[in-house]
Amino acid sequence: MSKLGDLGAKLYRGEVGYDFVGKRFVWYGVSVLITITAIVALAVQGLNMGIEFKGGAVFTTPKTTVSVAKATEEAEAASGHDAIVQKLGTGGLRIQISGLDTDAAAGVKKQLATELKVTEQDINADLVGPSWGEQIANKAWTGLGVFMVLVVIYLAIAFEWRMAVAALIALIHDLTITVGIYALVGFEVTPGTVIGLLTILGYSLYDTVVVFDGLKESTKDITKQSRFTYGELANKSINGTLVRSINTTVVALLPVAGLLFIGGGVLGAGMLNDISLSLFVGLAAGAYSSIFIATPLVVDLREREPAMKALKKRVLAKRAAAAAKGESADLDPADGDDGPEVVAQGRTAGRTQGRTTGRRR
Repeated sequence: MSKLGDLGAKLYRGEVGYDFVGKRFVWYGVSVLITITAIVALAVQGLNMGIEFKGGAVFTTPKTTVSVAKATEEAEAASGHDAIVQKLGTGGLRIQISGLDTDAAAGVKKQLATELKVTEQDINADLVGPSWGEQIANKAWTGLGVFMVLVVIYLAIAFEWRMAVAALIALIHDLTITVGIYALVGFEVTPGTVIGLLTILGYSLYDTVVVFDGLKESTKDITKQSRFTYGELANKSINGTLVRSINTTVVALLPVAGLLFIGGGVLGAGMLNDISLSLFVGLAAGAYSSIFIATPLVVDLREREPAMKALKKRVLAKRAAAAAKGESADLDPADGDDGPEVVAQGRTAGRTQGRTTGRRR
């Protein structure tokens, strides 16, 4: 067995573990700091909206020896507007000019052909009106809203409302970080970006549901035992699915990284960059939130309940009594109400245990 596989097995059995839940306020602080940075970036720099949202024209030229700087100068002189010029892998140029209408675009195209020393027929021009971009933006917001509502309904039915709330907060956390990164690096927001954002919500939700499923199983009939608190069994669930979450995220990030750093960097900017950056940042943020944010939030919500407070009080009292006698509370067979499933799932909750209790009296 590989070292990673062996570690995964030990995590699942509870032989080793990290106290994610116990240190949750550290992770909350990290997330708050990242979120504040993202919000500041949005407020100061804002998003670089593509012409699909604000209207304009995109001219794609055939292979040319004209530099990006020279092409930018010529495009701005011809149009009277700011221009964004990018070198393509084919050797051609992608010239984006915002605020350009159909009538003006024809004259700009003709002048660009002269200055760039290419034929006018070889320049491809795509025109986008601002009303079309507004429709795309409205549909994107509608799709996002419908997705969030369906997520909350599904999780509330499949699990419980606390998990639905925690998952929703984790999704908003992932979106905020991704949008903030876009503001920081200045990448254009295009329909490809929207596609990427909607895609990462699915990945983030998948990781969260995997952890929640293990949490649901391990805390079944939790109040019928007095060995472990809700937080300890939740921590066991996170550790049990940790390697699986890491493997899933790494496997998903590798091809996305290829699109971002090779496809976008070598072949030229465009739709590859638009989709891959949002996917790359979103997948990483989703893996982080499912482990460090979603489940700890559920623990905070559940441990506010009177039943969970009473359980924690019983557990701590039992351990204090056992410690006074020099015994181990976790291995004391006197708890006749400890079911085999609860004991097996919560066997260590952060500590190594060599034996399990599997009898129900």
